[in-house]
Amino acid sequence: MFFKDIIGQTEAKQRLIKEIQEGKIPHARLFCGGQGTGKLPLAIAYARYLSCEHPGETDACGNCPNCIKYNKLAHPDLHFAFPVIKLKNKDTVSDDFLTLWREMLQNTPYFNMNIWLEQMGAENQQAQIFVKESEEIVRKLSLKPSQGGYKIMIIWLPEKMNAECSNKLLKLLEEPPAKTVFLLVSEEPDALLATIQSRTQRFKIPGIGDNDIATTLVREYGIEEKAAVNIAHRSEGNWIKALETIHTNEESKLFFELFVSLMRLAYQRKIREMKQWSETLAAMGRERQKHFLAYAQRMIRENFVCNFSNSSIVYLNEEEQNFANRFAPYINERNVINIMDELSEAERHIGQNVNARMVFFDFALKMIVLLVQK
Repeated sequence: MFFKDIIGQTEAKQRLIKEIQEGKIPHARLFCGGQGTGKLPLAIAYARYLSCEHPGETDACGNCPNCIKYNKLAHPDLHFAFPVIKLKNKDTVSDDFLTLWREMLQNTPYFNMNIWLEQMGAENQQAQIFVKESEEIVRKLSLKPSQGGYKIMIIWLPEKMNAECSNKLLKLLEEPPAKTVFLLVSEEPDALLATIQSRTQRFKIPGIGDNDIATTLVREYGIEEKAAVNIAHRSEGNWIKALETIHTNEESKLFFELFVSLMRLAYQRKIREMKQWSETLAAMGRERQKHFLAYAQRMIRENFVCNFSNSSIVYLNEEEQNFANRFAPYINERNVINIMDELSEAERHIGQNVNARMVFFDFALKMIVLLVQK
């Protein structure tokens, strides 16, 4: 991962490069920001630049022995710690999943915990950084740098460290070995121990600019420019969300049609057709039913916001916006909370395996009354 590979974040790149060029390198840096902003890729690019034998003005050289090792994330002085699932009959550490981790970073450097859990095949397990990891970190950093430069420890989502692991790591952060750099990459920095926070230098990563997301979508994915601009706006600075929008367009189109159909049928009070609509939803799997209800909540929220005539706070695609131009007045301060409550209740019931036909038909009937409150 080079600085040039990171989407947007021009100011952050310049600041990181400048501090290395000036020799102002903190021993522990806390990269923090929302999902999909490029925190982890930035940390890796920073580590590469710090390790590069012939760094340029804006990036690592890419040709020196250290850079070549970084191409496979296999530099002997680059170490990773990250949340993992518990393996049977074993004190699990990050190295048990290191091959999978490297593959993930090389194929999809922008990812979140859910994607990583799926990659590990976690099923219902939760991931964390276990206490054994602190011992591994101490062991790795006690060794001399094999290449004579910095030893770098990148910890992804340090807020997932259990309490014992956090406390053991604290001493190392207080008195790190010479030429050792910690790069902590966090989405919830305030969940870390206050003593760890105080021993790191925060580096806030903002959301990616809409123009940077749109340009990348056009260049890398062949998205039509107008659609790319719309996706970028709806992504709210999150590249992961932008990619999810591309991949779920087909499902979103189906959900849009189902949503529009219900609103029209409810307004026209076509009970028989509403019952058929409910059966269509009931025939879908539970997960898709929950996805539809989440989509419906978003549509209600966005249509309500449309009434404020401020396009910068509305996140709808062109087709949804065309519908909202006519439908938005029906979602107002008199009914929006009640509609959202009904959708939340329906989502809860679906999660509890209540009969889906009853859930969706009941919600559809309630919409008849709620839409009248214009």
